[in-house]
Amino acid sequence: YHTIPSFNFVNQKGKTITDKDLKGKIYIANFFYATCPRECPKMSDQLKRVQDAFIKDDQVKIISHTINPEHDSVQVLADYAKKYNADPNKWWFVTGSKEAINSIAQDGYIVSAAQGKNPDDFFHSQDLILVDKDKHIRGFYDGLDAPSVDTLITEIKVLELEYKAKERKR
Repeated sequence: YHTIPSFNFVNQKGKTITDKDLKGKIYIANFFYATCPRECPKMSDQLKRVQDAFIKDDQVKIISHTINPEHDSVQVLADYAKKYNADPNKWWFVTGSKEAINSIAQDGYIVSAAQGKNPDDFFHSQDLILVDKDKHIRGFYDGLDAPSVDTLITEIKVLELEYKAKERKR
């Protein structure tokens, strides 16, 4: 499996989030921007479903990376998170340098996310990326498609069962 490299971002609460914060966790990653008029709100609605399915499960986290760090300040991310009742202990909206975000998208999660030729022109993958406890990508799911997100939720549960079975064997 492809392994996610180290990273360092700031979340909607102003807290530094690194790959070490996700060590030993299953997580879902995606890319968005707060002023996105179409796809991002739909993806965030679907991620809200994922959050709600695992709200009491500390082993599952969500990390949404902005692709518009010039606009999406910590306060903008906090306001965006509130719109989706994002639990700041479960679902992080993160920002960082444009270079770091582009690098983690392309080299880490193997998806596209970048600014186009115009200042308000952005393109990004609509995939939700499932990452296991060892920082390996386990799957890509269409963040605009409810049945695909249903599959993601099921596969998170299956992954958790795999970890429990390994624990029992030890």
